[in-house]
Amino acid sequence: MDRVAFEQAAMEHLDSVYGMALSLTKKPELAEDLTQDVFVRAFQPRAVAGFEAKGGGMRSWLLAITHNVFYTSLKKNRRIPIPVGEFFEASSNEREPDAPPPAWDQASLDWEHVDDKLKAAIDDLKPGYRQVLLMWGVDGLKYREIAAILEVPIGTVMSRLHRARKTVADALTASPGDAGDALGSEAQGREDSP
Repeated sequence: MDRVAFEQAAMEHLDSVYGMALSLTKKPELAEDLTQDVFVRAFQPRAVAGFEAKGGGMRSWLLAITHNVFYTSLKKNRRIPIPVGEFFEASSNEREPDAPPPAWDQASLDWEHVDDKLKAAIDDLKPGYRQVLLMWGVDGLKYREIAAILEVPIGTVMSRLHRARKTVADALTASPGDAGDALGSEAQGREDSP
């Protein structure tokens, strides 16, 4: 495949890459940066020459790059030392006792057609469970494609998807006062690596 055809084929999956980037970063500006990084890496001459259309094709290849770039940047950021002064300051993530709960990031899906209870249930999932659920349910990826992108065994994908679906179902069927309790007990009762 020549470079022009390669770039055109890759750009057809821009929305999928951005959607995954947004589900990983939870912030539109970070998702845009991640998407740009993915395409910069994908369009390098070495990547173009080495691309082989196997497995899920171009889309799965780009989503695998998205996953790898995101988690590589997380590992790099964890190695950066935190200045001592900032260590003892109050966290900006902590809410004041009377502050309203944080708003749902509605840009990660077409949330206009999803009710608030479902949004909360998905948002409360562990990141590993949420990622698999969104890749399967929203992006329509197959188990083996998700396994290849996340670089985990297919059984792990199936387990995470099962637990994510069960947790969301339990949260949706719980009475309004029990919704948080159902999610919390499910997440704490079944520890699994994300």
